[in-house]
Amino acid sequence: MRSLQRAPVLLDVRHLSTDFVTPGEAPAHALVDINFTLREGEVLGIVGESGCGKTTLMLSLMRLLPSNGRITRGQINFMNTDLLSLSEREMDDVRWKNIAMIFQGAMNALNPVHTVGRQITEAIIQHNYIPEQKLVNDRVVELLELVGIGAERKDQYPHQYSGGMRQRAMIAMALACNPQVVIADEPTTALDVMIQAQILELLSKLRDKLGLSILFVTHDLGVVAEMCDTVLVMYGGVTAEYADVDTVFNSPQHPYTQELLRAFPDLTRPTEKLVSIPGYPPRLNALPPGCRFAPRCPHVFERCHEERPLLHQLNGRHFASCHLVQTEK
Repeated sequence: MRSLQRAPVLLDVRHLSTDFVTPGEAPAHALVDINFTLREGEVLGIVGESGCGKTTLMLSLMRLLPSNGRITRGQINFMNTDLLSLSEREMDDVRWKNIAMIFQGAMNALNPVHTVGRQITEAIIQHNYIPEQKLVNDRVVELLELVGIGAERKDQYPHQYSGGMRQRAMIAMALACNPQVVIADEPTTALDVMIQAQILELLSKLRDKLGLSILFVTHDLGVVAEMCDTVLVMYGGVTAEYADVDTVFNSPQHPYTQELLRAFPDLTRPTEKLVSIPGYPPRLNALPPGCRFAPRCPHVFERCHEERPLLHQLNGRHFASCHLVQTEK
């Protein structure tokens, strides 16, 4: 893991909370009091089961929530500017130009009736005034070649690309305007193992070559161990644990993190039985009154059902929200 302590902070998220509002029902608290920082050149892994709030967090950062989504509290400070204070037109200038997103499911994200080259061109023209078409075309070719796609594929449609090539095209589109931060929302979903490895290697090379900061959303702890510098473990819309990757893997303090790691296959013990976490993440309209992980926690006790745990600071930049942890003196 590289040292990032002296690198400047690009993104500083403080007390971010998001609700989903349904008429006639109480608001569903999808995110509650999320805090993290992203430094220049850092890869921050966002981990948790489906329904834990990972994609909602990414959409909140980009201010792309569905119509019933509401950011109710907090700050999203990007290079000392609170994105929540910007008008929609000002936020349009930030999206793609400063913060870009690689959406999961490239076939659904790409427009099937336009060529890949045209779609990348649109992103460039939308955010950069480039008067000459040749310069735009040259930039499209440069981006495609950067991600390993030949220039001759520029005028082909998404269905003419393989799954891995479509994902590479999405990465090229995200890089079109030279953003400082890239959000990768499960970019290897539905790809086979070999293609996943190629996409991860590509992202790692681009990070080193371009100095990207990446928010990497994934279910795969193996990817986290390989790619990430820090890890934010989410459960039920709250922070379960937040620390550097070595600390999370070698000294996890939250029971949810511990259970996730136990459920991850150990290649050194091929005959060992796989462990699963019983039950499911809570529904947002039926949250437990205390700790959101209490109904599934192997270490639960009475207080867990009555009081939501605070996010405790442990050693240095290690945080965990559990009644069992010992806070730093």
